[in-house]
Amino acid sequence: MATEKKLSPIESIKTKSDGLRGTLKESLTDEITGAVREQDHALIKFHGMYEQDDRDLREERAAKKLDKLYSFMIRLRIPGGFMTADQWIAAHHVAGQYSTGVIKITTRQTIQLHGILKHQIKPTLQSFNKVQLDSIAACGDVNRNVACTSHPAESDIHEQVHAYADKISRLLLPKTRAFYEIWLDEEKIAEYDEQDPLYQDRYLPRKFKIGIAIPPNNDVDVLTNDLGLIAIIDNNELIGFNIAVGGGLSTTHGNPDTYARLATVIGFTRGEEQTLKAVYEVLTIQRDYGNRSDRKLARLKYTLDNMGVEAFRKELEKRCGFELEDIQPYQFTARKDRYGWMQDYKGNWHYTLFVENGRVTDEGPIALQKALLDIAETQKAVFRFTSNQNVIISDIQPQDKKDIEAILQQHGILQRDENISAIRKNAIACVALPTCPLALAEAQRYLPDLITKIEPLLTQYGLSSEDIVLRMTGCPNGCARPYAAEIGLVGTSPGHYNLHIGGDREGTRLNVKFKEQLDEASILAELDQLFKKYADKRNNHERFGDFVLKEVLHVS
Repeated sequence: MATEKKLSPIESIKTKSDGLRGTLKESLTDEITGAVREQDHALIKFHGMYEQDDRDLREERAAKKLDKLYSFMIRLRIPGGFMTADQWIAAHHVAGQYSTGVIKITTRQTIQLHGILKHQIKPTLQSFNKVQLDSIAACGDVNRNVACTSHPAESDIHEQVHAYADKISRLLLPKTRAFYEIWLDEEKIAEYDEQDPLYQDRYLPRKFKIGIAIPPNNDVDVLTNDLGLIAIIDNNELIGFNIAVGGGLSTTHGNPDTYARLATVIGFTRGEEQTLKAVYEVLTIQRDYGNRSDRKLARLKYTLDNMGVEAFRKELEKRCGFELEDIQPYQFTARKDRYGWMQDYKGNWHYTLFVENGRVTDEGPIALQKALLDIAETQKAVFRFTSNQNVIISDIQPQDKKDIEAILQQHGILQRDENISAIRKNAIACVALPTCPLALAEAQRYLPDLITKIEPLLTQYGLSSEDIVLRMTGCPNGCARPYAAEIGLVGTSPGHYNLHIGGDREGTRLNVKFKEQLDEASILAELDQLFKKYADKRNNHERFGDFVLKEVLHVS
């Protein structure tokens, strides 16, 4: 097991935190600053939030000898990205009352609100609690929000597979009642047993992400997760899951010891009992063997590579008390959202609408937030979030489809969605500036404008209908999964990005860093050349990532 001589400072904070309580109550009553106490910075993440400040205003406030404009981002725990109409209505009103007003759909199928002041955290969380929503373990060194194939029309047994997201989320929740005491004013129950067999008092060495996919659509990017479950269906029956471990995309510029990695499929579990046991024990292995000295090397991918795949599998089988079966055959043929109307096997209708970079707002020509509120208030639909930051207006009865369609028509959404380019529909970006403290460059604020300049290049070469996957992040941490894209742009400094190319359309191959430190003009020039070569020399139906891997990167 891990025997590092010197633990990282956060390890001490966790073990001494009194079940993640720390001094958070005292931090909340400190009126001198809008921040929490230094030792609480790490702990507040376990409660589903990050302390941030507006980096656009840092210099101006510093010149006036003012403290940074601190605020908090709150991220909800929404397994599989499912919300009822009442929950969406609550999120709409909470966003308007306490945050910037923008509802941000994340790449992990949940929502987060930015700009919440310290004194607004409790009323925000209490408002969510009224509609059975919480932010427990949405951040921190624990299992994060469990993602799952989002669209019910992907499979007749989607509902059965999707239920695993909630089962796993509940299985892996921390046992401490700290969240309820601090934010919901629950009285501390002396006799309540907070012993946590899974997390103990150490929790995990680093964050942990789980995704569930239903082939052949890899919309959830399952292999980018620490732990991936690939549903195996036989004769329209779910028989179990292939287990994939060791995915993760975060890297650090200039640190060759860090790297992006796709998960390795190591075996098959049959039935619910085996699957949940395997999931649980993968976390215990990471808890016991993960690097607690260097957080940059603490994800499961490094644990797996240090142990070796075969040794990891044997340790997992030992802890599970059963052997994994051989990997079952499966194939991914796509990795995309199903835009527009689709009907599932029950006859229910679903409309997937485009949400650029996940920002649900009434800014611009389309009042998207108002449209979704109007739909929620009909009580004739629920909401599902995708791993590509879009929203599915879902589970609409056939007799109610016209009513929902009328609202979409009224707000101009149907017309807008018909005219969005393929490259824009397949692009995602992280939050980056001004709130993310790790951002080195812009992402969600900049990508829409960059795509507007890329679209004419694609039109020029007759490539407008190509479903090229493009992703951008403001730093190398990989929140928008740029290393698993056909085109990845990774921020290095203000206005500059590394250009990665050669990932595949299905999400089973990482791309390769092609050019470094490019400004906008250089990005467009490089893409212009790549698109021209692709248009001139590609084989029939050859996808962009496959073409550049062979013809530009010369990888066979």
